[in-house]
Amino acid sequence: MNLDWKDLLSQKIASGEIDREEFIEEKPTQAKEPETIEVILDKKGRKGKTATLAVGFKCDENRLKEIASQLKSRLSTGGSARCGEILIQGDRKEELKKLLSEMGYKVR
Repeated sequence: MNLDWKDLLSQKIASGEIDREEFIEEKPTQAKEPETIEVILDKKGRKGKTATLAVGFKCDENRLKEIASQLKSRLSTGGSARCGEILIQGDRKEELKKLLSEMGYKVR
């Protein structure tokens, strides 16, 4: 009788000689695609003062605050972070786009 490797494997699994879990293939992990962040200027509700918003973060609030802290420090300006967006005081659109790109985010 001529058995191929699949038959031999099923016999060994059926007899309990080896566990089935040992032969379950792991799916390759896909490379995480960077988040797409939109950078916009906003004056609405700020008494005419300009603010730059980075919208579209999908991380938790703690991570968002860390990112905002790094950006505010590098831009030497104030700002805040909440609800998936970072607010930077002033018209810093181009500088913010550059910094976010350097941090690995896809920016529009």
